[in-house]
Amino acid sequence: MIRVAQLTKGYGDNPVLRGIDLRIEAGEFVVILGQSGAGKSTLLRCMNRLAQADSGTLQVAGVDALLPRDQRELRRRVAMIFQHHNVVPRLSVLKNVLTGRLGCVGTLASVLQLFSREDIALARECLRRVELEHKAEARTDSLSGGQMQRVGIARALAQRPQVILADEPVASLDPKTAQLVMHYLREATRTLGITVVCNLHQVDLAREFGDRIVGLANGRVVFDGSAGELDESALQRIYQQRPSGEATAYQAAARAVYTSGTGVGA
Repeated sequence: MIRVAQLTKGYGDNPVLRGIDLRIEAGEFVVILGQSGAGKSTLLRCMNRLAQADSGTLQVAGVDALLPRDQRELRRRVAMIFQHHNVVPRLSVLKNVLTGRLGCVGTLASVLQLFSREDIALARECLRRVELEHKAEARTDSLSGGQMQRVGIARALAQRPQVILADEPVASLDPKTAQLVMHYLREATRTLGITVVCNLHQVDLAREFGDRIVGLANGRVVFDGSAGELDESALQRIYQQRPSGEATAYQAAARAVYTSGTGVGA
């Protein structure tokens, strides 16, 4: 489903990806862990051609992600979920989900946002999968942060993708809501057989939801295994010999947020 070989990417004199090799099979839920700056977001952006890799090979859902001419087909097969929702606040929840169909309709229909009954039925079904069908006609800016992210998941599902790339989708949510959103993402995609690559900072969530965990450090893969194999030694490699640093800092912050009841809710 996803084949990455010796992939490199840099910005100016700053190398970000340093020869990434990775194979992800159809239906896998893969979590990528790493410090800020490890290359997690850049890797996902290369997979969806939001960033152009410098060298190497990259096949995603049967499409060469390095070729500009294949970009439209790549965007049809690969959906993206972002950290900051990327919803249109003034539109209804249903219309936001329907934007996931824009790449699948003709140019005129896309410009005029003309959707078929089948598209509308699909959008409602996607909302049902994240338990927001009752909010279909509500303005999106009336939702909580967690609900907006669930709209983002429904929009991605409406695209009928083969692959979903999720770039830190729960980074701005409180721990309880983050767990709920991850549950919806995993269950909806598992039922539909969609491959997921999800960037996270939260080690506990990676262990709970990932079929497989890939650790990046300084633009290289330093761990690739199951949640059960993600031990202290692996965390030290991922977080650059700092087991008490970033990997555990989130856990301490999460406990504080959960206890105080702050954070963005579901």
